[in-house]
Amino acid sequence: MLTIKRVPTVVSNYQEEGLDEPIGCGRNCLGKCCLQVSKLPLYVFSSDPNSPKTDVFLSQILLAQWEERMERGLFRYDVTACETKVIPGPQGFIAQLNEGRHLKKRPTEFRVDRVLQPFDPAKFNFTKVGQEEVLFQFENEDAVGNSYFLERAAVDPTKAPNVLAINVSPIEYGHVLLIPRVLDCYPQQIDKESLLLALYMAAEASSPYFRLGYNSLGAFATINHLHFQAYYMNVQFPVEKAPTEMISLVGPAGVSENGVKVSRLVNYPVRGLVFTEGKSINDLAEVVANACICLQENNIPFNVLISDCGRRIYLFPQCYAEKQALGEVSQEILDTQVNPAVWEISGHIVLKRRNDYDEASEGSAWRLLAEVSLSEERFEEVKVYIFDAAGLVKTKDEVTKANEEKEEKEEKFEGNVVEGNVVEPMLTSHFQEGCLVLQ
Repeated sequence: MLTIKRVPTVVSNYQEEGLDEPIGCGRNCLGKCCLQVSKLPLYVFSSDPNSPKTDVFLSQILLAQWEERMERGLFRYDVTACETKVIPGPQGFIAQLNEGRHLKKRPTEFRVDRVLQPFDPAKFNFTKVGQEEVLFQFENEDAVGNSYFLERAAVDPTKAPNVLAINVSPIEYGHVLLIPRVLDCYPQQIDKESLLLALYMAAEASSPYFRLGYNSLGAFATINHLHFQAYYMNVQFPVEKAPTEMISLVGPAGVSENGVKVSRLVNYPVRGLVFTEGKSINDLAEVVANACICLQENNIPFNVLISDCGRRIYLFPQCYAEKQALGEVSQEILDTQVNPAVWEISGHIVLKRRNDYDEASEGSAWRLLAEVSLSEERFEEVKVYIFDAAGLVKTKDEVTKANEEKEEKEEKFEGNVVEGNVVEPMLTSHFQEGCLVLQ
């Protein structure tokens, strides 16, 4: 039996030792026992594209609510006191020293070898969060109109609410959790509706400094209850500055029929795809959701970054946990105890030890993130799955180009050696059976 010991991330003050029994009524929680008879702040936006947009309205409310929770002492530490620096080098990786996140909590068994796992009500989930950690409900109206905010509004008893809550162990200013349909208790897996909600939030925030992220199971999601993370950072993430190469698709001007443009990252340590534009926010959500569903169903862990006010989505299939379980990650990297999830992959690396922070370099950051990436051969294979699932068709020229590049690489093969190095075996989409992570 392979095991991995992982330092847990506490995202709620109710994620405590000894909370094995159901919370029940009387805790003012987000469970059905309390939420359906409660009143919470409510933010309403219009999903109609013709509705006027009020710049930074959501951001002003979100940050005011977040700072009020900070004043009430609901966070485990003051994240604004954490040291942060831009590491010298072309990539401009961002390092943060966050020793407050290195907390000792009781370990719980969490499977790392399955991207799709059923929701387990016995484990910590967001229905056990106290209502004081909730900033507001986040709901849409189809009619044309302005966004508005109510300080107290009854929870609609006919549907599960979307809620925005603080992350009590924040890694940056305004760090929050978007929990779609909290009472429906969906496991951590993306569908079009949940991704569309995240895109609406990015658009409503109307700030290039506000990004949302998603980690699948096996890619360092720590709670198996559907959620996105988000926070503000007033500099570009390194991945947002990385060059891209457009993939020519069958459709007008080399983009898909619905206007979605697809590119791949180049000169970046983690291989990934970038989805932009689209004739509507629905088109972009549908294409990327289908890609994510494909990865989920093929048991391929992945991370998602939503940037540019919801107009740009980065998708990173990854294999770090698999390599970690198989003993293929160097001890030097393991000793940092960095979990390379969406923020780390995007270039914001949270370090837990002073020495690692002081000695952080572009080389060390690159080596860490390179362990996350699929090999070139595996990435191309996965890309085929994604394109088929998302209904994306490459042009003949693009296919020819890819085949020529493949043949050029194959010509370099001699037995099992390429330029004196052992050829990296192709990764499979499945982890070794019986692999568990202790969290």
